[in-house]
Amino acid sequence: MHFLLLLLMLAGLGDPSPASRDSVPSVRAASVAPAPASDALTQRLAAIAAGFDGDVGIAVRDLQTGRTADVNGGRFYPQQSVAKLWVGLAVLDAVDRGTMRLSDPVTLTRADLSIFHQPIRDKVLAQGSYTATVGELLREAITKSDNAANQVLVSRVGGPTAVQRAIDARRLKDIRFGPGERDLQTRIAGLAWRPEFSYGKLFWRARAFVPKEKRRKAMADYLADPMDGAAPRAIVAALARLRNGELLKPESTRLLLETMAASETGPRRLRGGLPAGWSIAHKTGTGQVLDELSTGYNDVALLTAPDGRAYAVAVMIARTTRPVPERQAMMSEVARAVAEHHAGAAVDTTRPRA
Repeated sequence: MHFLLLLLMLAGLGDPSPASRDSVPSVRAASVAPAPASDALTQRLAAIAAGFDGDVGIAVRDLQTGRTADVNGGRFYPQQSVAKLWVGLAVLDAVDRGTMRLSDPVTLTRADLSIFHQPIRDKVLAQGSYTATVGELLREAITKSDNAANQVLVSRVGGPTAVQRAIDARRLKDIRFGPGERDLQTRIAGLAWRPEFSYGKLFWRARAFVPKEKRRKAMADYLADPMDGAAPRAIVAALARLRNGELLKPESTRLLLETMAASETGPRRLRGGLPAGWSIAHKTGTGQVLDELSTGYNDVALLTAPDGRAYAVAVMIARTTRPVPERQAMMSEVARAVAEHHAGAAVDTTRPRA
């Protein structure tokens, strides 16, 4: 029986059962084929994640083959400002349906301001109000991660539930938008939203008075079940569908991708590991810090090689105590791994077949 099985294996006609593999170790070793490229990439991503001191999820989807390599890709990770992508989706969906125009003017007042990073705030406070178009606000929200611009867009489309409906209508599973920036950030800090948090350092002062144990519990609850959570595999699937034109009309698809490509945030995250000739369209996210714990540090992107082949990538850190340069270095290493995988895949597809 073993002799017949050996002949079949040498002829390439059989695959031994687990029991017979143990009985013919030399033949098994000689007949093992190289690991598929997607498996090799998964192993590389797993090594990167294992070498980083933190809770990290990574997913890479090859848009040509549709294959996804991931580490912790099915778990929910805090998105933070990555969720601005879904606001953009909801806005452009409204544009596609004719219920909103990119040229529509919007006037922001002090009541429209948000929390944390919001460059538009200075214009509002200096002038008492500031008027911009929907298209301009969308660009500010994506390229500069402006929370005030994003807050106004969420209101214009009908609130957080409307953004979630736009996600769900496209069957983008395992992606939550959450309650919006104001409520999200104050809940994480163990507070309730107050309008005065938009100005100066009032939020930081209020947060400093929250008992440490209350803050730790609020943060732990958030990380255990993030209100704005998404799975890395779900995000790369959504990015792939966006680039393939399956989520929006062609003009809106082009606009969102071009806006992501113009993003000014996170130059040392995924972008930092790209070889010359590659391009990136992406959105970053950065969460709050408690003691030495940093949360929701992310970068999700469409990476395009010089030959036009594209990869959707999501690197999401739920929690870590490592400094920013180490987080950036880990993300850059993921981008390098994708580029090296691509180089190997290109060689594979051009190699003559016997």
